[in-house]
Amino acid sequence: MVSAMAAGGFDAADPAAGKLAAPKEMLVDPRFIRLADQFFGMFTQPSRGGGALSVYLDGKPVVDIWGGWAGKDRRWNGDTVALTFSTGKGVASTVVHRLAERGLIDYNAPVATYWPEFGAHGKGDITVRDVLAHRAGLHRVRGLVPGREGILDYDAVITALAESPPDPRRIRTSGYHAITFGWLVAEIVQRVTGDPFADVVRREIAEPLGLDEFWFRVPESQRYRIAKIFPHLSPPGIRWNTASSVLSWVRPIRGIAEAGMPESFDELIRDPRVHDAVMPGFNGVFSARALGRMYGALANNGRVFVERPGRQETVQFLLPETIEALNQVQPAESRDYVLGLPLRFTLGYHRPVLMSKQQPRKAFGHYGVGGSGAYADPELGMSIAFVTNRLGNAVTALGDARLARLAATARNTVRRAKPSVVVDETEG
Repeated sequence: MVSAMAAGGFDAADPAAGKLAAPKEMLVDPRFIRLADQFFGMFTQPSRGGGALSVYLDGKPVVDIWGGWAGKDRRWNGDTVALTFSTGKGVASTVVHRLAERGLIDYNAPVATYWPEFGAHGKGDITVRDVLAHRAGLHRVRGLVPGREGILDYDAVITALAESPPDPRRIRTSGYHAITFGWLVAEIVQRVTGDPFADVVRREIAEPLGLDEFWFRVPESQRYRIAKIFPHLSPPGIRWNTASSVLSWVRPIRGIAEAGMPESFDELIRDPRVHDAVMPGFNGVFSARALGRMYGALANNGRVFVERPGRQETVQFLLPETIEALNQVQPAESRDYVLGLPLRFTLGYHRPVLMSKQQPRKAFGHYGVGGSGAYADPELGMSIAFVTNRLGNAVTALGDARLARLAATARNTVRRAKPSVVVDETEG
């Protein structure tokens, strides 16, 4: 490796507790030097913020790097984590698949089987599969609960969702549940397990993978690690509330305001109370390393290399047949009625988009508004994860193509390293 990690991968933090500290040195497999150079070129000055990049290949880390600034006077280091918005949907969905694999959740069972109140107002036939495929018809977050801080009240939101009628368009196609997706998944998990969602995430994701940074509720003692996000999450030149109000009246894009633009959301995401709440649709805080490892398992038939204090082991995180099931594109008769695009949702994930002529047809994961995201490519045995605090680009904070460019380079690198791998470029 060009730069090996310290102490066999990580510095021991608390061997008795089975925990490891973040690495102090970066990791770059020589084959990925071009990718690393591309990444570092993104964060050459404080105005560009910072970020981290992780790549796993065949269940093992090959890239673990970071750069730039976590705040005005703070450099990004191996310990930094970031708010990643919709990237968390993939983590929340993976919790469901872990439970489904053990028979605790049936994808085809009505949600009301586990959450009886959910069946009200014509929702009795909506299944777990429908929720994961954004076909529950409950995309609306704008006005769901009263007040700008209403969405911080988990119980109030869950009650409101149970009492809401579904959008009839769900029968024909998906309607992206930009924010409500996370609450729906979290409540199903809580009803099935009887435990708080954050506890289940720790048990089902963080502990098996040997990394703590899978947070929807960030421990007070770890909040110093969160990178400061910027700029304001608003369309260029328009205040958030003004834009959301105008868009809510404009066809055919009003679904975007309904699904993803609650009152004062741009200010709320900077409120420390966001890290006290469970809102898996947008408030996930992760390291690129953690996301890369999770998707590294999903890209490698469910198996991933994990460092433990004093030893190394391979963890069977999910079974290959579970990954095959969750990676099936869910049929839709028309374009997504919220985004107006022909999206290809699997069970809780979507197909990634790369800055490349050829797109990975079997890859799955989740991008987040502002630029963060992660995905697995089972055909190549590769995962890639990118987190950043610099939302978007000079034109808009809502999104950009940094991950799409990095992923294209990573994918081309792996394809050169594995010339014998046959990649299916067409998907039915």
